[in-house]
Order: sequence, then structure tokens, then C-alpha cells
Amino acid sequence: MSHDYKAVQWTPFKQRFDRWMLAGIALYLAIFIGISLLAQPEGTSFAPVQILIRATGTLAFLLLTFILCIGPLARLSERFKPFLYNRRHLGVTTFLIGLIHGGLVLMWYHGFSDLNPLVSVLISNPRYDSLAGFPFESLGLAALIILFLMAATSHDFWNANLGPRLWKALHMGVYLAYGLLVIHIALGAIQFEKHPLYVILLLAGAITVSGLHIFTGVASFRKPDTDAQDGWLKVAALADMIDARAKIVHPKDGEAIAVFRERQKVYAVSNVCRHQGGPLGEGKIVDGAITCPWHGFQYQMADGRSPAPFTEMIATYATRIVGGVVFVNPEGNPPGTPQAPSLIPE
Repeated sequence: MSHDYKAVQWTPFKQRFDRWMLAGIALYLAIFIGISLLAQPEGTSFAPVQILIRATGTLAFLLLTFILCIGPLARLSERFKPFLYNRRHLGVTTFLIGLIHGGLVLMWYHGFSDLNPLVSVLISNPRYDSLAGFPFESLGLAALIILFLMAATSHDFWNANLGPRLWKALHMGVYLAYGLLVIHIALGAIQFEKHPLYVILLLAGAITVSGLHIFTGVASFRKPDTDAQDGWLKVAALADMIDARAKIVHPKDGEAIAVFRERQKVYAVSNVCRHQGGPLGEGKIVDGAITCPWHGFQYQMADGRSPAPFTEMIATYATRIVGGVVFVNPEGNPPGTPQAPSLIPE
């Protein structure tokens, strides 16, 4: 979180992540280029720039595929949470690699005439009515523009000034960009490359992304909780509640509720983060504050307010403990309202 909009501050964790990310990118490019040089059919040859075009294009597609898989994977396993925390780094890196890919294409295929290379891309092939001859380059350019807008607005400055809804709507464009890339590859590389690897890569990526989102969507869907006592919803037995973690309850009406245990206290707040709608109940308590697993936004347990100088607020809920079982009142308090916790008997 950043209220004064300083340049990104790399923590030691982020520095290690970025080093591993850059090392992985360098290793992929080296392996791709090496295999391409060794596997060239006899009597044929590729210019180095053509190999780089293929290497950066496939890498950008693979990175974007992985980025779209991070959310569902993080909901299935805690092991993927570090990637979730660094998804912006991956997104900006993907755009830069896509930009290199696009720049190499412009230079190699459209840079040897008096016509502006960008203009050449848009007018050199007007066969929009032909599936086989469709100008697939324009689809890649459109996807690159979307990724540029996302990379340029990735800082919290833009989230604060555009507003969470508009900012999130803009960044949901990643799915449109991915769809454009799938069609870009299907009508481009697959039409000209004889090796089945490109077909396998495209199908595996598209099926993995769609499959993970469908699976986690179905898995997260649940009927409203109806196990109640005097209108208070049953959460869980105290023995089943983990310290610094939450149980999520779904009332019939309204937002889901995250019920946290902190040592000998039980608090309940809205499960919806005001930053981007992240699931607070899937996060944990860090330094005494509920921390969203998506981008690290924090809220105080006692009143649902973000620590100063931040101003976000979420609803709080009353809890009670009866016979070793935690219950929560589904009628929430207004956002930012102090609510005393339930105390767990020694």
C-alpha cells in the first residue's frame, strides 16, 4: 500500500523474486534459441532476429498464461501466494517482453520501406474478410496496447485516482488481451509453423486457464449457511479455528463474513476487501491487522478501519461463543464501527 506514491520499494523478498524471475527468463530464452539453432532442418536457416521473435512471443504467451493461473492456484494452495503478491512484477515484465517481440516484428517485417512501420502493420494486409489470410498482426498489436495500459496504471497512484471500480475494470482487460493473443497465435504462427509444439502450447495454455477458473469458481460456490441459533450463524468449533486465520460464513443476504481468531479473541469483519474485492478471509493477521491476500491491504480487527493514513473501511460483526462454538450475527455494523471481540475462556 502506498499513500504518498513513492517509487516502488523492493523488499528483500521482492528482490529475490525478481532475480529468480529474470534468471528464469534468461534460461528460457537461452534454451529456446539453442534448440532452434540445433533443430533447423537441413537446407533451411533462420536469421537470429526471427528466432528472437519466436522466443519472445512464446515467452510472453506463457507468462500471461501463468499470470492468469495465479489467482485460481493461490486459492487451491498456499504455495502460490508469493506469486500472487508479485503478480504486478510479472505483469509489467510480460508487457516488456511483448513490447520487445512487437518491436522486433516491426523492425524485421515492416522496417525496410519508407512507410511508417506501425502504419504498414495496419494497412499492408486488408484481408479482414478472410480467415486464412486474416491480418493477425493487428490482434497482437491490440493485445499489446491493453497490456501497456495495465502496466502503465499498475501503481496504486492510479488505483486511488481512477477509483477501485474503474481501475479493476481496466485490469480485467487482461482476459481480453489473452483472448486476442490466442487468436493471434492461431491465425499467425500456427498457420506457418509446421511443428506441432505451437499447437500444443496454445491448446494447453487456453485449456489450463479456462479449466482452472471454472474449477475454482465451482469449488468456491456454496449455498448460504443456514445453521443458526437465535438468528446467529454458526461459524465453527473453537478447536477448529486456527490462530491468525479465518473461517468464512455466507449469509443468505449480504456479503460473506470472515471470522478471525487472534489468540484468545474472536473478531468478524466483511470478507470483501475495499481495494479490489479480494477475499480477506483467505488472508491472515499480520502485525495485528487483517491482511488481504491479493495486494496486502490491511484492516484493524477492532473497527474494520485501515491503519492511518489510509481511509478504507469494512463492516464489522458481533460474535459470541456458546458451548465451545463460535457464532456470528449476520447483521453487520456500518463500515468502520468498533466492535468488541468475543473472549475465549482460558
